Amino acid sequence: MATVKFYAGESFPLEMHKVRIIQKLNLIPLDRRGKAIAEAGNNTFLLHNRDVFMDMLTDSGVNAMSDRQVASMMYADDSYAGSETFTRLDKSVKHFFGTKYFLPTHQGRACENILSQIFVKKGYVVPMNYHFTTAKALITVNGGTVEELIIDEGLKIRSDHPFKGDINIDRLNQVIKQYGPAKVAYIRMEAGTNLVGGQPFSLANLAEVSKICRAADIPLVLDASLLADNLYFNKKREAACKDMTLHEIVLKFAELSDIIYFSARKLGFGRGGGICTNNEEHFLKIREMIPLYEGFLTYGGMSVREMEAIAVGLEETLDEDMISQGPIFIDYMVKELDKRGIPVITPPGGLGCHVDAKAFLDHIPQPHYPAGALGSAYYIASGIRGMERGTLSEQRDENGEERLSNMELLRLALPRRVFTLSQVNYAIDRLIWLYENRRLVEGLKFVEEPKILRFFFGRLAPVSDWQTKLIAKFKQDFGDSL
Repeated sequence: MATVKFYAGESFPLEMHKVRIIQKLNLIPLDRRGKAIAEAGNNTFLLHNRDVFMDMLTDSGVNAMSDRQVASMMYADDSYAGSETFTRLDKSVKHFFGTKYFLPTHQGRACENILSQIFVKKGYVVPMNYHFTTAKALITVNGGTVEELIIDEGLKIRSDHPFKGDINIDRLNQVIKQYGPAKVAYIRMEAGTNLVGGQPFSLANLAEVSKICRAADIPLVLDASLLADNLYFNKKREAACKDMTLHEIVLKFAELSDIIYFSARKLGFGRGGGICTNNEEHFLKIREMIPLYEGFLTYGGMSVREMEAIAVGLEETLDEDMISQGPIFIDYMVKELDKRGIPVITPPGGLGCHVDAKAFLDHIPQPHYPAGALGSAYYIASGIRGMERGTLSEQRDENGEERLSNMELLRLALPRRVFTLSQVNYAIDRLIWLYENRRLVEGLKFVEEPKILRFFFGRLAPVSDWQTKLIAKFKQDFGDSL
């Protein structure tokens, strides 16, 4: 990865690319932002993009494509069967992971659905470092339970542990002993643990988990959606990976895993996904599900143009300058906020900057959804759309009681090669202002609550008129500024 030092002594990210195509952004007036978030039910997922200035909701499907990716989309072969586009993607995926079999899907949660239907039965358990919302929902829908076994450091907001996404090996052995290997559907390792700050796991930890899986004849499933960020941290933070190429690290991950699945919206920068394995028995079981749920085996529900872009995107994921861009911008944002006393997840991880809403809004009880309230307040203050990753993203238990999340985070995603440093500085500035006025912010309550994945389309209302007061304070401090 490129190392560039500045003579003047300053330190900030340097993009190793240039911008050749732009998309106009729109920062709407303050009063309109207040109305927009109300119309969206205080759910940033329901905001219209025309009302959003910087979309920091997610890095899924919104990363900037390279010139080579865009060019590749022009020679796609849209044949239903026997497509040359699929042949190119198949070759690219198999080279990237070094696996024998590849099956395409329309996105990552399709992979989770298929694996859950095949492996999970009532009374089964899926141990994992940490859950992702759709993965957990699909496991529970099929009668299984989730055991989160992330190391203790993984749930600490402030830490210098380089691999907070590691699984606790002692607890993993205990869970296998408790349920018995026959009731363990599979063990899931998620690269760049999404819900706890984009924190990576180490190659060493994956090797330990793999050894346990093979001794107990339990499949090890790797969610590789955020693999690019995890690879960056393996290379930067793990001594054993320092002299390995990125591709050598990927191949080692694949060698240690039995099944790999990924969302290409994150890995490969296109809309799609896939499942890889070297195990013929697993491959044959999964293959039957693809035409049933996804489409024919040579497209799996994907657009052929996206498939061409993914094939190139996987190749570019092995470029150290490419995968470093997201993490170095996140590192900059986290450190700028941290030195001003704003509570953020440390060390900086992948995917985005994660603000600790529980500490930011320590006067709001968790049942009033502090991370959701912070997301609404931040949108009003900035026009920036972030994502709640806290109790709102959980689902109620069988008795209708709230499952309080381990963390209350506002995730400010930094899609790769999308935002400039001045835009990141704007995002930092508005968060500094909001932190100084945080006591004006109060909680939210549901007015429309779906039973499953409520964070996607549930609607909430403020518990008081706090948003009116926040808007008034903004006008007092900024005048007629947007």
